[in-house]
Amino acid sequence: MSLGDEHGYRESSRSGDDGAYGGYAGTGQTRTRLPEGDGAPYGGAPRRPRSSSRSLVTVVGVVVLLIAAIAFANRGGGGSDTSGGSTADKPEAAPTAASGERPVTTKTGGIPSGFAHDQQGAESAAANYSVVLVSADILKPERRSEIVRQVFAADKSAELEDRLNTVYSSDFLNKVGLDKDGNAPAGSTYVSRTMPVGTTTTSYSDSTATVDVWCTGVFGMASESTTTPVTSDWFTMTLQLRWENDDWKVDSFAQKEGPAPVNGDNKVSTSDEISKAVEEYGGFTYAR
Repeated sequence: MSLGDEHGYRESSRSGDDGAYGGYAGTGQTRTRLPEGDGAPYGGAPRRPRSSSRSLVTVVGVVVLLIAAIAFANRGGGGSDTSGGSTADKPEAAPTAASGERPVTTKTGGIPSGFAHDQQGAESAAANYSVVLVSADILKPERRSEIVRQVFAADKSAELEDRLNTVYSSDFLNKVGLDKDGNAPAGSTYVSRTMPVGTTTTSYSDSTATVDVWCTGVFGMASESTTTPVTSDWFTMTLQLRWENDDWKVDSFAQKEGPAPVNGDNKVSTSDEISKAVEEYGGFTYAR
């Protein structure tokens, strides 16, 4: 599911009778092989996400809803140019290799914070903010408010929170299989995790930066009877950042599809295996 996606939403929230859910995360996924022969209802045959199945139609419908949601939430809030420089000053694309700089060691409200006041710090902030902005937590009203206050610039947070509250209404949550509090049905796990693949800065100054983050991720409902099983996605997020209160904050963000590779023929795991992986594998703090 793209944030877009926001979005989107890429972390996991496990719900049982107590309605508890997990914290901030953003891990990669594992490859699981099932025994040959008849598989569980959730998997067993090679997964071909682009086949014309009924489930795919439902999944695509959810993705379209999410993209529309984020577009609406950002409308009117990101029209100004925050690039902080002319196209003549636009830096060349950063190398794909990791810089070797140490990531931040602090978190505020479970979200990495205290990024360096330089281009690499801006790219690290953009990568980590992409994870939380396309997470399952953004669908939870209480957690959403915390995320918006932490991630966005102070003069943007109140307006954006109102927009997101409107977009992620009870009706919207019902469409993706969640209750009004953003929790999955008992015995199911709603998965939404983003993994940044790379970043590049398209403009930078001491006070502003625009960073593209190439992402992959997994989203959907891990359940025996779901019509929206966990699937993968590839997308690029563009974040306009501002240096504020000794940290990088988001002014606005947008998302587009791809670049996406050819889909593999990995066999699908069962819903229990997906749920277990989500619970057992924690998240990362991303650095340039």
